[in-house]
Amino acid sequence: MFDALSEKLQESFRKLSRKGRLSETDVTETLREVRLALLEADVNYRVVREFTKAVSERAVGADVAQSLTPAQQVIKIVHEELITLLGEAAHLDLGGREPVVIMLVGLQGTGKTTMAAKLANHLRKTGEAPLLVAADVYRPAAITQLETLGKQINVPVHSEGSRVSPVDICKNAIKRAQKEQHSVVLLDTAGRLQIDEQMMGELVQIRRNTEPREILLLVDAMTGQEAVAVAEEFNKQVPLTGLVLTKVDGDARGGAALSIRNVTGVPIKFMGVGERISDLEVFHPDLLASRILGMGDVLTLIERAEQSFTEEQARKMEEQLRSASFTLEDFVEQLQAMKNMGPLNDLLGMIPGMQQVSKALPEGLAEESIKTTEAIISSMTPHERRIPRVINASRKRRIARGSGTSVQQVNQLLRQFSQMQQMMKQVQQSKGRGLMSMFR
Repeated sequence: MFDALSEKLQESFRKLSRKGRLSETDVTETLREVRLALLEADVNYRVVREFTKAVSERAVGADVAQSLTPAQQVIKIVHEELITLLGEAAHLDLGGREPVVIMLVGLQGTGKTTMAAKLANHLRKTGEAPLLVAADVYRPAAITQLETLGKQINVPVHSEGSRVSPVDICKNAIKRAQKEQHSVVLLDTAGRLQIDEQMMGELVQIRRNTEPREILLLVDAMTGQEAVAVAEEFNKQVPLTGLVLTKVDGDARGGAALSIRNVTGVPIKFMGVGERISDLEVFHPDLLASRILGMGDVLTLIERAEQSFTEEQARKMEEQLRSASFTLEDFVEQLQAMKNMGPLNDLLGMIPGMQQVSKALPEGLAEESIKTTEAIISSMTPHERRIPRVINASRKRRIARGSGTSVQQVNQLLRQFSQMQQMMKQVQQSKGRGLMSMFR
């Protein structure tokens, strides 16, 4: 979502970094480019004005003028002010008496039903016992959709059809949760194409009767500044405790994300970054600021890895690295787990210094390469996967035919795998030498 803004900001700072000492004119010119980039990204103009003023007051000071690396000092200031703009990290409040009620609200089309399932999946993985509630009785497809999603993630769904009032459905769901010892109840409420009195009145009634600990507004990042106006209106009627940005993986300019916290005072708690149930990220202001400025986002990368690799897989891989016994079977298993972490271009973009590499890769190229690798390995016998050195010319021709690839591609894969094994052995040997040196 922030690609265009990120590129413009990074280009401005590249120009700045080419200069040894910075004059006030240099800083002012850079901040003018930053201001234009933010406005083009649809950031609220008042937010832009306050942001650039805060940066300017710090960047024109003596700290930057006397610094040995003035450009880096300016980038540091921009990074810190971006974090201030995005607000402090805010987590779900799950304390107090159970079941904790979380109410999801928003306009129609923001993805509330899917997000309810994503949150339920996230909470289940953290040890909670969630119950989903189908309280959108005006869109029968929403009830069916939530029930289907609930089965996919193994979370029960409380539904009573479309003839019972949403308020009664929510009250009955809480009673069920108490009886079945669910720790969290997620209310998927109805939306409208636009804000109206009937919808707001219903939400007020649900809030009054269920006493939710959290009221989360889903905001479509694609709608830009309109999302800020929607958030302000909802906050007046049903005081919000948090925001969830959806469709962050789209081509929105990012203005809503950078404006909404500052304008409404309501913290962003989650971001929906894709269509899959696992495509949900806890909102970290400092990490998003780093990502925008091209500094990477290693923590989110680690979180995705923890979700994609089981503890058993991690333990097994550690043992293989120690013994240098990594096989092609293990290799394809790791590739499949890595695919669950998301598109490779996105993963590269989270590594500091790798953003330009991720942008240079054609969309889907890495995924296509992984499919080819999987096809080649799948065409091998179990013996060949465990001991690749037995693969001779005739076996290579057979593998190429079976995988729909060429002998050259098979050779390339075997060569890359051999290099990987050699590197693992060298790492292990160097560790061994290090240990030996301790006893000399």
